[in-house]
Amino acid sequence: MRDFGLQWKKYNQRDLSNQEKQGLFQNYFRIFPDQHFGTSARGFDFGCGSGRFAALVAPRVKSLSCLDASEMALAVARHNLRAFRNCRFYLVRNRELPLKNSSMDFGFSLGVLHHLPRPQEGLTACVRKLKPGAPFLLYLYYNLDNQPSWYRILWAGTDRFRQWICRLPFAPKKTVCWLVAALIYLPLARAAALLEYFGCLPASFPLSFYRHLSFYSMKTDALDRFGTRVEHRFSRRAIRRMMLTAGLHRIHFSPQAPFWCAVGFRTKTAIKEKFSSKVPPRPRKSQKVPQKGKRE
Repeated sequence: MRDFGLQWKKYNQRDLSNQEKQGLFQNYFRIFPDQHFGTSARGFDFGCGSGRFAALVAPRVKSLSCLDASEMALAVARHNLRAFRNCRFYLVRNRELPLKNSSMDFGFSLGVLHHLPRPQEGLTACVRKLKPGAPFLLYLYYNLDNQPSWYRILWAGTDRFRQWICRLPFAPKKTVCWLVAALIYLPLARAAALLEYFGCLPASFPLSFYRHLSFYSMKTDALDRFGTRVEHRFSRRAIRRMMLTAGLHRIHFSPQAPFWCAVGFRTKTAIKEKFSSKVPPRPRKSQKVPQKGKRE
């Protein structure tokens, strides 16, 4: 939490152009049903960080609750969203979110839950706050399940590098990640842009997602990618299973990067009844346990 707070304090996204912010927003929200926004809609952003996405959602809704586990991140978000009177800010320090169950018209969590020790619990807690039928937009790191084997081997090498970088103090970690962005992200991204210009960009070209993004975005994402100690990765099938377990259905995945971005809708069945992790109490010896096929 401390490192993410320092990250958003350093890269508060104020130097990002409006055009790039809109482009990043569309990359994630292209599959979100816009009809669930509106002047009466109340929603939440779980893990709001700097408020980058909240700033583009807030003008479209009645109220937006911004939740984060870092006080420093919330301070950055408050400053960036100070023009919006409909934003509320909540510090989350336990598993229970400070929102009423079944009260939200929509919710989203982008690039957050994979940094939690137990992502499934975090997702279920988010979905519990939605009204039945309300959408939830989710982005989790993927395990490269749609990439060739050579790509996964290359990633495995970079992940060993991450496990060393993430344990550094923040100042040297920030410097190393800046070098990663300058020496790896930037050359590969610009090479991808050049190949695209000539019409020969391979589908699995590394870091091609950044080919039209600024170096500022690359610095931010390099620190986000290599600076975190806790990182879970999921296949598309695993993400679908997590969403179903949390109480979402009608799940739809974006066919474009970033993978895997998905949207699902809260089921009408109460989550606490269907997906509770609590074990029901055993009946007392004096109680009769009904058998299958017989009335109690």
